[in-house]
Amino acid sequence: MTSKKIHLYYTNDLHSHFENWPKVARYIKDRKRIHDYHEDRYLLLDLGDHADKVHPITEGTSGKGNVHLLNKLNYDYATIGNNEGITFSKEELEDLYTDAEFQVIVSNLFHSDGSRPTWAAPYVIDERDGVKVGLIGVTIPYEQFYSLLGWSIQSPWDMLQEIVDDVREQADVVVLMSHMGLGNDERIANDIEGIDVIIGAHTHHVLKHGMTVNGTLITQAGKNGNYVGEVVLKYDHGKLLEKEAYAISVRDHKEDQATKELLDQLGTNAQNLLDEVVCRLEQPLEADWFKRSVLPDELSAALREWCNADIGMINSGMLLEGLREGKVSREDLHRICPHPVNPCKVILKGSELREIIAYAMSDELVNLSFKGLGFRGEVMGIMAFDGLEVKTVIMEDGLHHVTEILHNGNRLSPEQEYSVATADMFTFGKFYPQMKHARKKYYLPEMLRDLLAWRLENRY
Repeated sequence: MTSKKIHLYYTNDLHSHFENWPKVARYIKDRKRIHDYHEDRYLLLDLGDHADKVHPITEGTSGKGNVHLLNKLNYDYATIGNNEGITFSKEELEDLYTDAEFQVIVSNLFHSDGSRPTWAAPYVIDERDGVKVGLIGVTIPYEQFYSLLGWSIQSPWDMLQEIVDDVREQADVVVLMSHMGLGNDERIANDIEGIDVIIGAHTHHVLKHGMTVNGTLITQAGKNGNYVGEVVLKYDHGKLLEKEAYAISVRDHKEDQATKELLDQLGTNAQNLLDEVVCRLEQPLEADWFKRSVLPDELSAALREWCNADIGMINSGMLLEGLREGKVSREDLHRICPHPVNPCKVILKGSELREIIAYAMSDELVNLSFKGLGFRGEVMGIMAFDGLEVKTVIMEDGLHHVTEILHNGNRLSPEQEYSVATADMFTFGKFYPQMKHARKKYYLPEMLRDLLAWRLENRY
C-alpha cells in the first residue's frame, strides 16, 4: 500500500458575508471535482460563526438559510461559534440544525440540566480507506451569556483531555475543530496531549501555512469568506506521516452561478418574513451621528425602560440612518440597526459615570471609526441619554467639554450608585474599563433593534 492523502477543507467566520460565498462555493466545487476524479479522500468542515444576524437572510430565516447553503455544498461536519450560540435564542438554536445534512460537533455545550443537545455530538470518528479520523468540536465558553439563554457551557480545560484520550484510542488522526481563538488554540496545543491538528476560528487570523505548537499543527483562514482553508494529511498504513496547512484566497476566483441564484431565492424568502409592519409614522424620526436627534433618544429611552434602569445611554452611531414617515417594517429596523449587540444594565458610581460620559462626548470618541465587538456602523457618534441631562460647551481648544450632568434635576453624587442601561459592547473593556469591572446584567437574546421595535410599537 502506497501512502495516501486526506484533504480537509474548511471555512470559518463567514459572518454571513454572502457576497463572497459564490466564490467560496465555486472553489470548493472545483476542488471536489478534482478529488472525485482521482478518488481522493476529503472532508468539508465549517468552524462556526457562519451565521450572523447582521445579514437579512440570517435574520429573516433565523439562520436556516445558512444551514441550507452548507447543505448544498455537502458539508460533512460543523461546529458552532458564539454567533450561533448566543445571538440566537435557545429555541432558535435548538431548531437551527433540524434540516442539516451534516453532523454538528460540539463537546462543551449542554442543557442547564447537564444533558447534551440531541443535535450535537461531542466527537465523531470518520473512517474511510482504512484510516480513522477523529473530529472533536469545541466552542468559546462565554458562560454568562450561555447561562442567560438556558445553556450550560463548559470550559474546555475541564473536559477536553478526557475526550481527546477517548478519541485517541479509537482514531489514527485526532483533529480539533475549535472556535476558541488562536491564543486559546496555542494553549490547548501546549496543555492537551494527543491532538494532531487544531483547525481554528474566532479570532480571524490568516495562517497561510499554519503554525506548529508542541507538535500540533494549528491553522485558521481569516474571516468573511475571503479564504478557504485546507489541511493535507499524508498517511501510510494508518500512520500519520505529514501534515500541511494552507489558507487560499478566493478573491480572484470565479463565482458559482447556482449559488448566486440560491442566495437570491433565500433573500426573497427572508424578505417575506421581514416585511412585518412594526408601526406607522406620521413624521420622520431622524438620526444624526454628531448632534442630538430623536431616534437615538428613542433607543436610549427603550433601553432604560426595558432594563428598568435609572439611565439609558447609547451612541448615536448605532443607528445607521433615520426612519421615513409611513410604515416601518422589521427589515427597516434591521437595515438601520444591524449589529448583533444586546442590552445590558451596569451599576456605576456617579464618579465613574461622569468619567465615562466625559470620554463618550469627546471628539475623539464621537468621531472614532470602529468595527468590532458586534458594532457594524461607521463612527461611534455622540451619546444619547434618557433620564440624564448632559450639558456641554465648546472651549477655546475647539472641543466639546462636559460642564454639568443632572439626574432628575440633581447633579450626580460621586458615591451614589446608578443603574445604566446601554450596549453590551461597552462592558468588554475597550472603551470604558469602569464598565468592565462593574456589576452588570445582560439581556439575551434581544438585540437593540428588538428594543427599538418594542418602543415604536407601543409609542407610535
